[in-house]
Amino acid sequence: MASTNDLKNGLVLKLEGGQLWSVVEFQHVKPGKGPAFVRTKLKNVLSGKTVDKTFNAGVKVETATVDKRDMQFSYMDGEYFVFMDMQTYDQLHIDKKVVGDAANFLVEGFEATVAQHEDEVLFVELPAAVELTIQETEPGVQGDRSTGGTKPAILETGHQINVPLFITTGEKIKVDTRTSDYLGRVNS
Repeated sequence: MASTNDLKNGLVLKLEGGQLWSVVEFQHVKPGKGPAFVRTKLKNVLSGKTVDKTFNAGVKVETATVDKRDMQFSYMDGEYFVFMDMQTYDQLHIDKKVVGDAANFLVEGFEATVAQHEDEVLFVELPAAVELTIQETEPGVQGDRSTGGTKPAILETGHQINVPLFITTGEKIKVDTRTSDYLGRVNS
């Protein structure tokens, strides 16, 4: 249990029937008249839905212990992604549904943050950007420049994104894992 005065970004609260909500932002408000309160923006850990919620100042809220660990993606086992804890070398099988869109950017050996609550995997979080190789894209034409348009390209993970016309098959690029946007070439 914690008081609303102890709220901080990233803290996970257990509200309304055991649902887990992460504090995205909060603001203590002390109006001229009436009691102080805390205005918060909360994000549902499982669904990603965000809501605004107001608490009276000093009210007790239940916190949840979320264990975040850096793990390395090892291999696919049917419908499961197998991650290895880098400290204990324990292997963890995570369902494809839990991995979600992160699957579009996972290559063997990549590290990710795995969040667990009471031995249940909540989500897999990747770095903001990853480096991947272009597996297939149409060749560029003489005169294509960075200010031109884009073309589809398939990454080594099988995920398709749009890249500038001058990018060729086999090149290593940087990709934003939140938006699937091309961020630039990787100089090797």
